[in-house]
Amino acid sequence: MYYRVEDKYFIYEDQIAYLTNRLKEMMDYDEHSSGGGYLIRSVYFDDADDSALLENEAGVDEREKFRIRTYERDDAFIRLEEKSKKSGLTHKESAVIGKNTVETLLRDGCSAGRAVLNSECLLKEEGFLFKKLYAKMNTSLLHPVTIVEYERQAFVERVGNVRITFDKNIGASEYVDRFFEKDVCARPVLPSGAHILEVKYDEFLPEYIQQVLEIGSLQRTAFSKYTMARRNYEQIGELL
Repeated sequence: MYYRVEDKYFIYEDQIAYLTNRLKEMMDYDEHSSGGGYLIRSVYFDDADDSALLENEAGVDEREKFRIRTYERDDAFIRLEEKSKKSGLTHKESAVIGKNTVETLLRDGCSAGRAVLNSECLLKEEGFLFKKLYAKMNTSLLHPVTIVEYERQAFVERVGNVRITFDKNIGASEYVDRFFEKDVCARPVLPSGAHILEVKYDEFLPEYIQQVLEIGSLQRTAFSKYTMARRNYEQIGELL
């Protein structure tokens, strides 16, 4: 299985402006950016014991979580993703999922019991990822628990397969059945002005990118956006 390094840092508006001006001279915008940012909206799943949340907070070495994601609220291209972590490295499996299937999965909100009944729609989709989610929903009561939404600006570099993302204005909503609505009334999960920088790469991060990022001066965080969404943002704010 193919794993990547994924490091996360708290970052602020002035730092983003400075780094964006530097990075755009040496890296390309990703395929979604077109020179600017774009909206990402995801709905995350967890089981009856909140295992994904608690394992992340405890730093469990091997863990996984499922999510469904859209870009710019485009319901013609939706992805089901399983993100796993092992020995500090990450791996992601993804598959395109139909809007009707997603609507069925989210139809009754955050009810674990109803989610089991709704999961039958996954059997109509082709691919192992759908079968795995179906099994998890029926054995561990995996169910949708929260929406996470944010604005992303992303840069990519072929050397090292590097991906640098600035994720701003991160918000959360428990109204998962409103996933396809224009406004989900997401509440902020970080104090004003605080955002997240993610640095992803394969075996090495080129030195010229390291020098621009000046990673040693940034505050690293182990918190995921999912964790932030499930916890009160004032609690996260104590870490900043």
